[in-house]
Amino acid sequence: MQALLVQLRFELERFNVQDKSIETVFIGGGTPSTVSPEQYQPLFELLSPYIKENAEITSEANPNSATQSWLEGMQKLGVNRISFGVQSFNDEKLKKLGRAHKASDASSALLRAQSAGFKHLSLDLIYAVEGDTQSLLQHDLEEAFKLPIDHLSAYALTIEEGTPFASTPEVAHEKLALTEWFLDQIKEHFESYEISNFGRYHSQHNLGYWKYKDYIGLGSGAVGFLNETRFYPTQDVQAYIHDPLNIQEESLSDEAIQTEKIFLGLRSIVGVSEEILNTQELKKAQLLVSEKKLSYDKGTFYNDDYLLSDELALFIQQ
Repeated sequence: MQALLVQLRFELERFNVQDKSIETVFIGGGTPSTVSPEQYQPLFELLSPYIKENAEITSEANPNSATQSWLEGMQKLGVNRISFGVQSFNDEKLKKLGRAHKASDASSALLRAQSAGFKHLSLDLIYAVEGDTQSLLQHDLEEAFKLPIDHLSAYALTIEEGTPFASTPEVAHEKLALTEWFLDQIKEHFESYEISNFGRYHSQHNLGYWKYKDYIGLGSGAVGFLNETRFYPTQDVQAYIHDPLNIQEESLSDEAIQTEKIFLGLRSIVGVSEEILNTQELKKAQLLVSEKKLSYDKGTFYNDDYLLSDELALFIQQ
């Protein structure tokens, strides 16, 4: 925590952060709920003058470590949104995923957070796990929507090469059908505003990344971004504690930034501005509009089927 404080002082200066200019704060990665509010306090004291009024301040939490006193302590610091790593409401699946909590712990934690006064609550679910069935996922959603949440993140565990999605056409088709069904079920309750995120409330922190805003990344393994440069503090925790300012830099080319903007824009409600596309890319985007694969409004191309987002981005840039 002391190393984080050293890096934060450095980053506030490097980013030339002005008073009341920080729009969002996100405490995540690992398990923030195992760290006491008292240990966060020096960071919040340093940040306080720079945070906008009504800024979104989120902390991730695990259901089994987010006690009433922890929740109340974080709220006093200014945290106004909690994102719970629930993953599932099926105890067998939680065990398979190596989670330390049970389904009942998740429900209790959400209700504790509500009673502590948090108005914005989110939970994560994982799908496409071996053994997932429609009835199991239906149960996960039923339990999730009984709780006082206004946001839900749904992450596929195995949509990568060498996994069931990529093994045989039959298995891939079955998994894709289950994925489409699952995401459609979520959309009956919450708006989809990015490929993995749904809600009545749209996380401003998430949107900040997709809009390509600058951000400070604090901590071992974090990533920061400023003026077309990414910053990577060391991933070795002990090395970070020894020297939190050992930060690697990566300058991004114009081409790399454009590619990222296209991919991120088509994965979210942000869309892709026609201004960033070259002549060839613009023609392809217009072709996709004529084929009803994209929509166009006021200078921006939008994608309504996020499962196709990567293919559409690749097509535009080919």
